[in-house]
Amino acid sequence: MDTTVRYWRIMPGAKSKHIKECIEQEFIGGDWDFPGDLTGHLPDNWREFNKAYIPVFLENHPDKTKVAAGLACGMLHTICKGMPVGSRVLCPDGTGVYRVGEVMSDYCYDPSKVLPHHRKVKWFASINRSDMSQALKNSSGSIGTVSELSKYAEEMSELISGRTPELLTHTDASIEDPSVFALEKHLEDFLVANWSQTELAAEYDIFEEEGELVGQQYPTDTGPLDILAVSKDKKTLLVVELKKGRASDAVVGQIQRYMGYVKEELAEQGQDVKGVIIALDEDLRLKRALSVTNNIEFYSYKVSFSLRKTR
Repeated sequence: MDTTVRYWRIMPGAKSKHIKECIEQEFIGGDWDFPGDLTGHLPDNWREFNKAYIPVFLENHPDKTKVAAGLACGMLHTICKGMPVGSRVLCPDGTGVYRVGEVMSDYCYDPSKVLPHHRKVKWFASINRSDMSQALKNSSGSIGTVSELSKYAEEMSELISGRTPELLTHTDASIEDPSVFALEKHLEDFLVANWSQTELAAEYDIFEEEGELVGQQYPTDTGPLDILAVSKDKKTLLVVELKKGRASDAVVGQIQRYMGYVKEELAEQGQDVKGVIIALDEDLRLKRALSVTNNIEFYSYKVSFSLRKTR
């Protein structure tokens, strides 16, 4: 079984509205109103592409923020350059099924296509969402046009072959408590879905772009941050990170790296950047680490569970 193949979930247009054209014409692509052929302008490093094209995007879309520009440029680079030939893409078709294809070409440009910046794809399989593990369902259903799913390569290989995958476990050496890790993976989705009921919602909104939440699993150069929010007065960007059973030193270092990225790459002039760590409890190491920071706060959560006899 080859688990070195990389997998990506791609939405061909808003809510996969161009899936039919992509299947019939055997391609996958993006747009975001980037003008002209990008051949020769796609460096290997997406940060170089973002540095060159975020100003172009903002010039063409003066109403957009750096957050929106960074997201658009990063996703376009992934589709055009970041996915190696041989990668596999999953695209939802709106019926609970993901169409699976293999990337067959390097970047192509065709202004006559609905998604002019594209790659040729050979579609060869389908996966039912109902057959996926909960973790894969969450990741494949994540917000945004592009989401890498390579950490689920083994499961997807099994699904494509028609076999039932075994339960997946984490491989992150920084995770100290696997049971808490599993709980807090679900907590992130619950927190996003119920944001309006949290204390944070009084001051912050999860970042949106054209009415679509794009602040969950926002991509950075050190990995995706859990939640990116913005204050209601637009003066502060908030990085929210769930501890997910990791060692305290690891989660504090991670959120600081995310905050550094947000400050350098996404914050508008005059915008502050703050952080929040959410965990089941605050251990001594976490308390010590946060005692010398003035822009990271800690929130704990409680899990409530009850049984009610119905018959």
